[in-house]
Amino acid sequence: MPDNSTEVTAAGIARLAGVGRAAVSNWRRRHADFPKPSGGTEASPSFALPEVEQWLRDQGKLAEVPLRERVWQQVAGHPDGAVTALVHAGCALLLVRDRPTAWLEITAVSDARMASVLPGALDHVLTDRLGAGRVFPTPTASALLPSVPLLRAAAELAAETGARRAFDFLFGRQLDANPRQYTLTPPGLAELMADLAMPARDAAARQGGRKGPRAVLDPAAGTGALLCAVGRPTALHAQEADPDLAALTTLRLALHSAGNGADGPTLAVRTGDTLRADAFPGLTVDAVLCHPPFNERNWGHDDLAYDPRWEYGFPARTDSELAWVQHALAHLRDGGTAVVLMPPAAASRRSGRRIRADLLRRGALRAVIALPAGAAPPYGIPLHIWVLRRPGAEHSPAPELLVVDAAEPDPAGAPSGRDRLDWPAVRGTVLDAWNPFDVPGRREPVEEQPGTSRAVPVIELLDDDVDLAPARHLPPPAAGGGAAELVRVRERLDDTLKLTARLTPPPATAGEPARRPFTTVGELARTGALHLRTGSGGSGTVPVLTEHDVLAGTAPSGTPSTPAASPEDEPLLLESGDVIVPLVGGGSVARVVDGATAGAALGRNLQLLRPDPAALDPWFLAGFLRGTANNRQASSYASSATRLDARRLRVPRLPLDEQRKYGEQFSALAAFEEALRVAGRLGGQLVQGMYDGLTDGSVAPE
Repeated sequence: MPDNSTEVTAAGIARLAGVGRAAVSNWRRRHADFPKPSGGTEASPSFALPEVEQWLRDQGKLAEVPLRERVWQQVAGHPDGAVTALVHAGCALLLVRDRPTAWLEITAVSDARMASVLPGALDHVLTDRLGAGRVFPTPTASALLPSVPLLRAAAELAAETGARRAFDFLFGRQLDANPRQYTLTPPGLAELMADLAMPARDAAARQGGRKGPRAVLDPAAGTGALLCAVGRPTALHAQEADPDLAALTTLRLALHSAGNGADGPTLAVRTGDTLRADAFPGLTVDAVLCHPPFNERNWGHDDLAYDPRWEYGFPARTDSELAWVQHALAHLRDGGTAVVLMPPAAASRRSGRRIRADLLRRGALRAVIALPAGAAPPYGIPLHIWVLRRPGAEHSPAPELLVVDAAEPDPAGAPSGRDRLDWPAVRGTVLDAWNPFDVPGRREPVEEQPGTSRAVPVIELLDDDVDLAPARHLPPPAAGGGAAELVRVRERLDDTLKLTARLTPPPATAGEPARRPFTTVGELARTGALHLRTGSGGSGTVPVLTEHDVLAGTAPSGTPSTPAASPEDEPLLLESGDVIVPLVGGGSVARVVDGATAGAALGRNLQLLRPDPAALDPWFLAGFLRGTANNRQASSYASSATRLDARRLRVPRLPLDEQRKYGEQFSALAAFEEALRVAGRLGGQLVQGMYDGLTDGSVAPE
């Protein structure tokens, strides 16, 4: 085995073979020829990837390793770490995209020769695209030698998906593998913030694909999601404190934009502490997009007391977010727009009231938008977006502040929160309020949307608190839609309760304990009676059935985060008769897909069982999967969450006709359960609507 061979952990082997980690442990114990550890520790050994792949093929446990999985394992097992591997892969993908002929010539030689000639070719393409001041040097030949197999495989993946999507896939897997290391800006949020930064004169063209701001800065670039969402800019500037993340973000932005000069935006990414050491002093741009770190205490308060950026007041130690707001304004040209993600406390914290008041008086703050909880980390808090504009000679102070609350819960009880936000609806709510408000020279008042949006006169906000939280300035809509709507809810509840009574199961009759042969889901999968697949979610264009949807019995509510990177990465679409089982903490839950749910994509932490209708009745299968004893014996408790091994679930061996008899009973129970669930939601809506109506006077006590 070569010294620089890629290594893979037991978890990686399980992913390659499509099994659980317990199966890998069993293979190590039972098979003397299983590859010996080549690294890692005794508790967490690692193995040479080529040896593992060969052993799996010899055992018939691996027909073909998906290319994207093989490339990721090479990244994850790189001897110099995943970040170094991603930087090398990103550089090579940039060369593949910009100079494909040169890449083909370079790869037509041995690995050692390829490593020796790559630095020169990479230096040319990196300098052309990123300039001499890039945040990482050109990799040397000795550093590239262990990466050559990875680079060849990454280029092969790029041939299938394109260089940009290949890097996005690998970068995304790195982010998924280290969720606590990175603060993410979801694509839906990034798109909304980029839309808000578009010049007011182009508002009518927002849906037409026309270019947005010409020069854009992100002073807390993170993974580069905000700048990637900007449409056709001429210059992108970014600063990131983490050098490793800055390098990866540089490559991501370079691969998301084509060429240089007239062919694409100039790109300048710098590293360093933005507030203490601004990498772009004197730079002014058309727009600033920023998702800053929240609640920082050590942001430079003691060192920056006389900094000229504090044009609207010196932020308190506890108001780091107001320092970022003023940093963004300092980099805007007159009339330029800044869109900053903020914690809700920044709108009402007393220590920041003087700065907020000055932002209002001078017309710098144009809108405060409340988002639903789950829009971005920290996911449990409904974050705000502040839209600001640099005052200038041609821009008189704004007499109004637009407040928008896009966080209103759905009255029918639709799910909300992380991975379940309806981003198109949120985006529509926000832009429908912002576009009419942000019209140059507007004279007509903006129509108020009760409970959702309102243009508040600045004079109303300049009190002792200067509280800008949208909910404080938006009169709520009529309770539950008014008394008439509550009458309709009550009628629906009455109908549902009658249906529930009709569906109530008859009295149970005693029976003898059944003695019948059983089989397992794993055995049924091996014999072809059903197919097992695990959901990935997150790509494509169709709605996603999430874990919450299965547990709550609701319609698919998830939204895809990215387009599919390759045909292999296409979402798994549901079909009528599929049985869906949650893998984590679900307890006794199994859902049969009906016609209304068919066509949606299968989300994460869900397993699909697709029975052969000639061998298995889906309702029979789902009913027995819900047995309490069945779930207990198939669950593991190795961590803080209960994890279900669907392959261990048991099903009795019965003829198809007898299965259908059970299936009819299980289907009737599911209908009764759904009626109870709907009655509970309607009852809760009616109760809350009555409370709200009685307290605000829209419902009479009689």
